[in-house]
Amino acid sequence: MRSTLEKLESSHLTLNESAWLRCQAALEFKDKGDYEGAREVMRPFWKRFGKRPQIEGLEPSVAAEVLLHVGILTRWIGSKNQVSDAQDTAKDLISESITLFDSLGDSLRVAAARAELAICYWWAGALDEARIMLTEALKTITTEGNTRANALIFLAAVEWTASRYSNSLKLLTDNADLFRKIPNHTLKGTYHNQLAMVLRKLVTIENRAAYFRWIIKEYEEADHHFKLADNALYRADVKNNVGNVLRQMRRFKEAHKYLSEARRLAVIMKDKAVVAQIDDTRAQLLTDEGRLDEAETVARSSVSSLKKSSHQILLVDSLITHGIVLARLGRNEQARFTFQNAIELAHETNALNKAGLAALTMIEEVGDLAPDVLATAYEQASEWLADCYNQGLLLRFKTVGIKLARELRHGKDKNAKGDLFNRPLRLPDEILKLERELISRALAQVNGRVTYAAELLGIRYQTLTFIIEARHPDLLKQRTPVHRRPRGK
Repeated sequence: MRSTLEKLESSHLTLNESAWLRCQAALEFKDKGDYEGAREVMRPFWKRFGKRPQIEGLEPSVAAEVLLHVGILTRWIGSKNQVSDAQDTAKDLISESITLFDSLGDSLRVAAARAELAICYWWAGALDEARIMLTEALKTITTEGNTRANALIFLAAVEWTASRYSNSLKLLTDNADLFRKIPNHTLKGTYHNQLAMVLRKLVTIENRAAYFRWIIKEYEEADHHFKLADNALYRADVKNNVGNVLRQMRRFKEAHKYLSEARRLAVIMKDKAVVAQIDDTRAQLLTDEGRLDEAETVARSSVSSLKKSSHQILLVDSLITHGIVLARLGRNEQARFTFQNAIELAHETNALNKAGLAALTMIEEVGDLAPDVLATAYEQASEWLADCYNQGLLLRFKTVGIKLARELRHGKDKNAKGDLFNRPLRLPDEILKLERELISRALAQVNGRVTYAAELLGIRYQTLTFIIEARHPDLLKQRTPVHRRPRGK
């Protein structure tokens, strides 16, 4: 990096030479996790974040590089600072660079830019689009080096996100020699980190001990390379992942230490999305320890933070964690609503495997789901996870299948008994039941805040408060505490 910066200080550089060198320096800063440093290097051509860079007077090939690199930085900085429209801006800039590269007949740079565009789609949850773009890009990027390694590592990440762990593992093991050869420590560290993440999903009862040793070894190798790259943010990610492994091994005290260090690094780097990821892991750890009230607070904070970011997949994962905690606290209506939020969000972004995992987890965790909801959730989970089966998932499906059969049999017996007698239906009683159900759902959707629940139901706050207190006092535990204002003297 020092040599690149020294060249930038030369007064003999042309405008095109300066732009080209600044793009290379910006990438070096990015690999260190120093996005503000990268932004500062590009400032002569990129005055304001979120705006198009100034490329007037640049040769088309250099202008395309500036657009591409500003697009890449927009993606990373937007994620770090939770700028809602940053990913769309990044897509536009990278797409413009692709158009320019294509007009110049530079197929290699077109492929490299498309690989970067695919990452934007991956972050947004559009896994199929990202997979297609990366696969096509790799057909052109055949030379071994950083560009091919970058596309491969992200394709492996897409397959991992899609729960296609065997595909991800094959990509990584088939290209192990490439990652050994490249000098870029950030890419080498990312390789070992991704490999460990894949292996963690392939742990079985039979291979548990050997795989955990292998996983920890890969994470240690990743941390070593990120330390050499001086990338504190990626080190935070690794420590978060190690904390998750230690949680699985039930080494809770050690897990907390790793997560505390991971969060410290992420806070120093001011990356709210990574902090939220670590909080999600902490919530899972607290849940395993049985500290459910603490877990719910941390999980809710993670969800709230990720809602402001562009990481839809991470938000789905956090919603699932929050749903689990709520269910174990006995707050079944809120848990169901949270799981359904996760399903809807994953479905909207076409991350169907995540929708399937949310549906499957809802069956496992929520105790009073109606038989038709159980059946629908099971059918959809089976469909959405059809390409993702592994031993762990098969065992989960077997367990929830037994639960589903019992619930349906119980429901059938109950209904059959009812059919033997002509029971009278009293309209006031049925209206009261429906009223209670609607109020309960509304309170669950707004975390017990009566003001917002009243808005959802289309009635006044005072009216809803009266209805709860007078007709459904059992719902008082679902609403937030009442704060009485002192009367004036």
